Amino acid sequence: MRTSIWTKLLDLISPRTCAICGERLSVNEQVICATCHMHLPMTHYEQSPLDNPLCRLFWGQFPIERAAALFFYVPQSPSSKMIYDMKYRSMPEIGEGLGKITARQFAEAGFFEGIDALVPMPITRRRQWQRGYNQSMEIARGMKAVTGLPIYNKVVRRIHFHESQTAQHAWERLRNVDDAFRLSDPDRIAGKHILLIDDIITTGATVIACGKELVKAPDVRISILSLGLTKS
Repeated sequence: MRTSIWTKLLDLISPRTCAICGERLSVNEQVICATCHMHLPMTHYEQSPLDNPLCRLFWGQFPIERAAALFFYVPQSPSSKMIYDMKYRSMPEIGEGLGKITARQFAEAGFFEGIDALVPMPITRRRQWQRGYNQSMEIARGMKAVTGLPIYNKVVRRIHFHESQTAQHAWERLRNVDDAFRLSDPDRIAGKHILLIDDIITTGATVIACGKELVKAPDVRISILSLGLTKS
């Protein structure tokens, strides 16, 4: 990656640090340092996007084209810190940076071929107001910067949020997001192949609920991409 003189100067004035280990980043590194990137437990699902454990979460729930996640997410691990910071400590730049990293890696495997648009997983207006941003939207911004694909941000809305999914069992997660989404602009995605983007997938309940709304649009095709997949 080419680095401008202004970027180098900014790094001297306000050094950036790795979102995982906290060490200073070089001018050519983004969000995480090379060492932490090397130690991320990568799934490599972009190499087999039609059949992998993430895909299988959605089989029989709604039709999907392909699915992949960048790395296996382990709660309380070093890499979980960057996800927590991205979502709860006002660090949306982590999402954008990870979106770029993911897009570059997946583009090499041809994962984005045939995709028409990026659709970030929506959050409620209240959660957006509290947080100030939607982390999935920030991830999508990073992917757009690499792939050039448009972002369709308002084709589906999240209309309610009962409670956090973190400590819930699979059946509770499904009940918690029942009727949580509404398709608001079916014509925009009709006949298109969209990529639904999320940050972390555990049971897939939220993606399933959203996907079931999205497939109400005529002839829509859906693929799924997540930064992390919780390993059971």
